[in-house]
Amino acid sequence: MVFNKSSKKRKITKIVPEGKIYIYSSFNNTIVTITDLEGNVLSWASAGSLGFKGAQKSTPFASQQAASSALEKAKVYGLQKAAVFISGVGSGRESAVRVLPASGIKITKIRDVTPIPHNGPRAKKPRRV
Repeated sequence: MVFNKSSKKRKITKIVPEGKIYIYSSFNNTIVTITDLEGNVLSWASAGSLGFKGAQKSTPFASQQAASSALEKAKVYGLQKAAVFISGVGSGRESAVRVLPASGIKITKIRDVTPIPHNGPRAKKPRRV
């Protein structure tokens, strides 16, 4: 049985003039996610998905590349303005934010949403080296 019918997926591109950019920077990796105002993901990139391995993933250069890669993917949607939400304690926080104005996207606000415990559960015991 051979079917000659080729099925093509119709790509529907929606125009999103305004969105949100989430930058999560941990000690090991940086993840950049671009969403519309409702929170639907338009594009994302991480240092690991770009081919950085091991200790290179946590560098500021890797987070810079991740941010520019996510922005390139989001250009299809016509993104013009965005609010930036930064989370985490990694070294790539500032370098990922520096890429955003250079890409031509107007930044409306930058907000740090790193969760800070107000004396939550008991901390782990200190490491003995």
